[in-house]
Amino acid sequence: MKREDRVTLSRENCVYTSCYCEENVWKLCEFVQKERTAPLEELFVIFISNDNRMVPLWKQKSGRGDQPVIWDYHVILLQVPLQSDPQVYDLDSELSFPCSLQLYAAQALQSDHNIKPAYHRKLRVVPADSFLLNFASDRSHMKNPDGTWKMPPPLYPPIHTAEHQMNLDDFISMNPAVGWGRVFTLDRFLQTYVGNSLPPSSSSAAAASSS
Repeated sequence: MKREDRVTLSRENCVYTSCYCEENVWKLCEFVQKERTAPLEELFVIFISNDNRMVPLWKQKSGRGDQPVIWDYHVILLQVPLQSDPQVYDLDSELSFPCSLQLYAAQALQSDHNIKPAYHRKLRVVPADSFLLNFASDRSHMKNPDGTWKMPPPLYPPIHTAEHQMNLDDFISMNPAVGWGRVFTLDRFLQTYVGNSLPPSSSSAAAASSS
């Protein structure tokens, strides 16, 4: 992808707070909207989760070696340009920024084929403009029962809309009747945006046997 076609030129340009991936992506979408660095209609926010809220992802900065990180959910940004291959922006990944969806699928998502069903991934695909208009979080999910923070919050105020103070669960939910956007299985997502699903990998097979 040409530098001028990227959403942002570098990871360092992005607003980032560890463990607040949904807000990091919201801020990236806001940047694109304000700076007009790419057509907003090319961008899609991807929530990765499942009904058990246990999803493995590889090539994460917090991972160890070839072992996946098991997230309750994760959020990335997908750019689907008309004239080039889809690109992923994942601020928590060791992979390049951006990274082609094909490479991200092969190395970070890998395959569900050899993973126990409890860990199978689903993906909610939300157009960036819809995400900017509708997403709200009061960050209550990041507080302990005594009111202390599990992880320090972003320095800017919580994101809310006129209608909502907190609707994060509607985005994490993989119930198609809830929230915004479309929900895909991993295979269907890859068939839609890459053109094929991935074969089982040795890493995902190892993770399945050790899970």
